[in-house]
Amino acid sequence: MIVLGIESATRTGGVALVSEKGVLAEYTLNIEVTHSERLMSTVDRVLCDTGISLADIAGIAVSSGPGSFTGLRIGIATAKGLAFATRKPVAAVPTLMALAWNAGGGEAVCPLLDAKKKEVYAAVYRIEEGTVATILPERVLSLADLARDLEGATVFTGEGAVLFRSEIRSLLGERARFAPLAAAVPSAASVAELGMQRILSGQLADPDGLAPVYIRRPEAEIAWEKRRQSR
Repeated sequence: MIVLGIESATRTGGVALVSEKGVLAEYTLNIEVTHSERLMSTVDRVLCDTGISLADIAGIAVSSGPGSFTGLRIGIATAKGLAFATRKPVAAVPTLMALAWNAGGGEAVCPLLDAKKKEVYAAVYRIEEGTVATILPERVLSLADLARDLEGATVFTGEGAVLFRSEIRSLLGERARFAPLAAAVPSAASVAELGMQRILSGQLADPDGLAPVYIRRPEAEIAWEKRRQSR
């Protein structure tokens, strides 16, 4: 069984092929090039370099958010297009859950993404024996509010953990632990692996209704609503 994973929730985008035996290929780029410019070419490269065709894969997994509004739309549109073209099943994988999966198991893991406005996208998970348990669900909140909800030692990961390391340390002291930088980067392989679990268990997404999970409404939508109400 081979699953194609797509990660585009942040500037760090990637594509991977994962089988039940492990990662077959993964390409990750953290550069100032839009996902629309690189995503399909990266899919093509992963397939060509492994000698695997779209007909060979069992399904497609895509990072569903939260994250960059534009990046999520591009990744999900790509997954939907491939699903319609191949008639393969699709699994939507929460971005924060995939980040937690990178960090491994044992302790509580809190993936963080910068939500701007002095807030973060956050959740808390525990990875044990190849399964993910949600301790605190996905939210957008300040670091101070997050710290009040945490109990015991917590491993922080994701770009928000790197960006706000000093603030987290000042709030939690020695209770705050940090994943290695390599684990803090979004991974298409993690998306594919979690997507494989979902496909095998029948947790499939409807390609027609597949949409990003933003948590917070897009700024453009809020601004449009304000202009409409002021008329």
